[in-house]
Amino acid sequence: MTRWLQDIETEEGIVGGRHRTDELDDGYTSYQEAPRRRRNGPGKVLVPLAGSVALAVLLGVAAFVIINRDRGCAGDEVALRVTASPDIQPAVSQIADRFNKARHDTGGGCATVTVTKGVPATVASGLAGGKAAAMDMWIPDSTLWVTNLRTKNPEVPAPGASVAQSPIVMVASGSVVPNLRKSFGAASWDGMINAANVANVEGPGRKVRVLALDPSFNAAGLGALLAAAGVATSSGVGQEQLVGALKTLSGSAVRDQDALLASLGVKGSRAPLGVASEQGVWAFNTVKKPEVPAVPLYPAEGTLNLDYPVVITAKTAAARKAAEAFQQEFATGAAQKTLHDQGFRTPDGKGGKAVSDAGGFQAKAPRALKMPDAKTVAGMSQSWSRLNLGTRLLALLDVSGTMALPVPGTGSDRMRVISKIAVEGMRLFPAKSEIGVWEYSTHLTADGQDFRKTVPVGPLTENIGGVLRKDLLVQKFSAIQAKPTGDTGLNDTLKAAYGQMTKEYQGDKINTVLILTDGAGNDDPDGGVSNEEMLRYLKKTYNPEKPVSILLIAFGPEAAKGKKQMDALAKATGGEAFIATDILQVRKFFLKGMERRLCAPNC
Repeated sequence: MTRWLQDIETEEGIVGGRHRTDELDDGYTSYQEAPRRRRNGPGKVLVPLAGSVALAVLLGVAAFVIINRDRGCAGDEVALRVTASPDIQPAVSQIADRFNKARHDTGGGCATVTVTKGVPATVASGLAGGKAAAMDMWIPDSTLWVTNLRTKNPEVPAPGASVAQSPIVMVASGSVVPNLRKSFGAASWDGMINAANVANVEGPGRKVRVLALDPSFNAAGLGALLAAAGVATSSGVGQEQLVGALKTLSGSAVRDQDALLASLGVKGSRAPLGVASEQGVWAFNTVKKPEVPAVPLYPAEGTLNLDYPVVITAKTAAARKAAEAFQQEFATGAAQKTLHDQGFRTPDGKGGKAVSDAGGFQAKAPRALKMPDAKTVAGMSQSWSRLNLGTRLLALLDVSGTMALPVPGTGSDRMRVISKIAVEGMRLFPAKSEIGVWEYSTHLTADGQDFRKTVPVGPLTENIGGVLRKDLLVQKFSAIQAKPTGDTGLNDTLKAAYGQMTKEYQGDKINTVLILTDGAGNDDPDGGVSNEEMLRYLKKTYNPEKPVSILLIAFGPEAAKGKKQMDALAKATGGEAFIATDILQVRKFFLKGMERRLCAPNC
């Protein structure tokens, strides 16, 4: 150690002497000889060494302070918690990393951003119930979530500026696009409604199967329905056609966008056509790399956009300032490049190479439709929920003697025609429906009862004696025969049926009593329940909080005579009565009944 210190001392002496004797002062050498350096002991040497170390530390600290002062950051850290929609979360995380490295001073300290992903539907559900997630900023995929949310909880902050954009498009597998265009034409919301309308049996739906994203869980799905409804309304398409399309879509809706996109490649008798965000199509093709890429189809009428708004939920002033500073970061060139590289457009509609004119993508942003107001958004959400409710239906089938009379020009009797109407109507209901059928006339059972419980109400998919209920219903309708001597004990039957359906009411379903008759009304020689008594019973029993409605369909020349009483029975329960002149009209009548779901119980 002593030797080492002496070496340092010697080196220090040589260096010190050289600095003093060889240093130039204005070009001249010092005329005074440097004094001879004394050798010092080990303890003396440590003093200047310690000073040098201290000076280095101070210089380092000073440099750190100067550098961070230049970066504009001072004080304690301010944590900013950001929750972003899963599709944009990776891009937001990259932007946050650059923001953190730049050490931004937000007035109360250095902002540090952490980004987590959160499904917008889940976050919105929590906010609606007053249970806010642990976040200071929310970036959902659409303003639609916030608009709908604020109708339920006005305390939710209003959406701020958008940070990105992605148009809602139709989408199909590249392998079917050529044939799809032949049968469907140019992509349009009007065409989608025609293809999906369950009542348009001769329309493009014969060759095109329209798939939907469940709007309860997906903003692209809700936006597609709103765009289609808006276009339908402006073009004069009736509510009936729209309801027919919505009913079909409710049976084919999926929650997950990737699942819908993956299903486009499944071959079938009809070409599948779905909806998605433009960025979702790009991401699916890029990440999943399907054998045949999905192709975005831009609706001719224009479309709505996913707009990724900033919602600042911060509770403290410091966090709010940090959120405002981070929001400004999205306007930088670096942030916009990150968004472009991941398939998004900037709020002005400009896209990057990811959505350039290739693979069906178009560089030019499609025409943007006006974002619907809060009332329209809430109305569509409610309509979807009601149309998507299950069905619990009890059909009362008239088998009285008049049903055996022939129908001119058909080669068939009224019984066969009504049975065909029933089978046609059953096809409109999804597999999760619960349906049953009773026959009615007079004295159908040994104890003189006017009705017979042919198939009890239950799930169509339930197995009854080795046969699915849906198949059993078709068998029964096909085999039912009219009772030649039977009269029409409608009122006794309806009172029993309505009482049972009211007692067994299920709140998650639309509960209906369907009457299929030739329109002869009530004709009971034994007396039974009179028309006046029947109406009083229905008015007393009907509960708007637990509605069981009557839908009545009549077919035959006598139908018009009984229309007044038919209307009275239906009206007493918020239902409706129809007279059919053609079997296929039944689709329209069932849709009318479904349409009433949207206004019940105040139709």
